[in-house]
Parts: sequence; structure tokens; C-alpha cells
Amino acid sequence: MNTARMGVGIVSAGKVGAAIGSALRAAGHSIIGAYATSEASLDRLENMLPGVPALDVQTIVERSQLVVLAVPDRELIPLVKGLTKLGAWQSGQIVMHTAGRYGADILAGAAAAGALTLAVHPAMTFTGTSLDVARLQGCPFSVSASPMLQPIGLALVAEMGGEGVVIADVDRPLYHAALAHGANHLVTVVAQAERVLEQIGIADAGAYLRPLTQAALEGALSSGEALQTGPVVRGDAVTVEGHVEQLDELAADVPELADVAHTYRALARATITRALARGVISQTQAGQMTKIVEEA
Repeated sequence: MNTARMGVGIVSAGKVGAAIGSALRAAGHSIIGAYATSEASLDRLENMLPGVPALDVQTIVERSQLVVLAVPDRELIPLVKGLTKLGAWQSGQIVMHTAGRYGADILAGAAAAGALTLAVHPAMTFTGTSLDVARLQGCPFSVSASPMLQPIGLALVAEMGGEGVVIADVDRPLYHAALAHGANHLVTVVAQAERVLEQIGIADAGAYLRPLTQAALEGALSSGEALQTGPVVRGDAVTVEGHVEQLDELAADVPELADVAHTYRALARATITRALARGVISQTQAGQMTKIVEEA
């Protein structure tokens, strides 16, 4: 399905909104305006959507055939309620938000006014630069909408170069939790490892970890847990105990690194549980290691 060329309004010119707007413009749509008030968002608008005017939200909604609500999750509900109270929505216009946490049902106020409502979320992290548009090529997008409107959402995703996957509204919170756990917490763990390596004098800890972490990530993405390695899946309780002792000593000596020991314990417990479920360690080994990683 191809969507007709539309006048698109972007609320707001944040990292996601600027990338979505740029991708839609490249697909042939006209960006009629974007909401940008901070210096950062105005710079982003100038660099990623040159020539697009900065307009107020109500004007953008009133002038647009497609409204893209690309605001932080916590701002979406009050924004939709405010625009509904103002009577800003128009019958027949498409209203699309990009929040991963919510489905299209959060746009009920717009739908009641006759708007066609979609939830379209790119499973990607953004930098706020032109690199983000390239990242959308082949990027998976979740699309939540009524069955009648799903083809519109999927078509818009295809125009941006992405791959649309339909997700039910009721599944959006769990979907978003999975992405946050897999991506945001991955950053936390790798950054913790970098901080520990820096503590022992490795200057470019990121470069040191890159080959290992990239190989581990690719293995997980291609084979799941099948390629999991390390002392837990070997049932090596002695090594796990040594890790815990060293990280506890580090926490005592360098309090700002105390979080590493807590994270190691929590993830070791999770790895023990999965290794036992997969049958790669015995119940005895699991019990020994679980006792070791319990918080004191």
C-alpha cells in the first residue's frame, strides 16, 4: 500500500521526531512545520529539516494531514488530552505517535474526533544527527492500530525504509520493557565493565571490550543462549566466588563502583537459573553458585 503525499507536522523536533520527519520528507511528503523551542531542537530542525518552520503545536495539528507526536512517553498523555480539549484534531487526518510504551488506544481523544490513529515505534536508539536517518533503513518498527488502519502504518514504515511488525495495544508495555531491558541495560553492563577495566589502568576500555562484546552480542542475536560461555555455564563455582570477592573488595575501596558487584550478583543469578533450565549445569552446581552470589 502506498500512502499519498501528505503535509506532515512534527511534534516535536527531538531526536526521534527529526529523524522521522527527515525520512518522511525523503519519501516525498512535505513537512509543514515542527515544534521546536529549545536551542538544541532549533539547531536540529535547521540541520535535519532545513527550511521547515518552527510552529506552535496547535497550528501544526490544524495544518497537517499527518501529525507525528514524537515526544517523551511522560508527555504524550497530557499532550493528547490538551489537544483534545482544544478541539484541535481533524476528521480524516492521521495521528501517529512514536512512544514504545503505548498503543494507539492512547490516542482515543483524536480517534473520537474522526482522526485515524496509529502507534509506530522504531526499535532504534537515536543520536540527534543525520546518522539517524540511515539507521532507519531496515530498522524494525512496531505498528499498533485497528486492523483497518494497520496497512497505513505499515506503508508509512516501508516509506521510511523500515520493517513493520504489528503489535497489539495490550502487548506494548511488555514489548517496551523487553527493548529497554535488552538495550538500555546492555549499555549499563558494558559501561560497568569499562569502569572496572579503567580502574586497573586500561586506558581505552571500550576498544578493549569491543571484540568480545560484539562477538557475544552477535552470538546471542543469532543463537540465543546456545553460545553462552563463562564460569556459570561451566559450573565453575570457584571462579564465580573469586569474582564476587574481588568485586566486593573493589566496592569497599572505590564506593562509586559498588553498583558493579550488585549487578554481577543479579545477572549471575539469572544466568544460573537459565543454565539449570537448559540442563548445562546440575542442581548441585546451581545451588553452590546461587549461595555464592546471594547478597550478604
